[in-house]
Amino acid sequence: MRKIKLIWDFRGPASAKTAEHHEIHLKEYITTEKVPLNITGFEIQSEMHAIAFMVVTDENMIAVRDVLKPHRGEVYEG
Repeated sequence: MRKIKLIWDFRGPASAKTAEHHEIHLKEYITTEKVPLNITGFEIQSEMHAIAFMVVTDENMIAVRDVLKPHRGEVYEG
């Protein structure tokens, strides 16, 4: 089954802290909604850009996307 990485972009001097904090909320959502995959994280892209991400199955992608409104997504190769 294909996996999709949903990505939230954060920009500015506080982007790393914001992305790190956003991941906490993604983990809470996974627990509350019993999402089948439990893959989340945050990555610092540059001094002014960081991302938080969550990996979902193809079949869950639309439901999660509509609720959490990620900025973008890509196929997960992990």
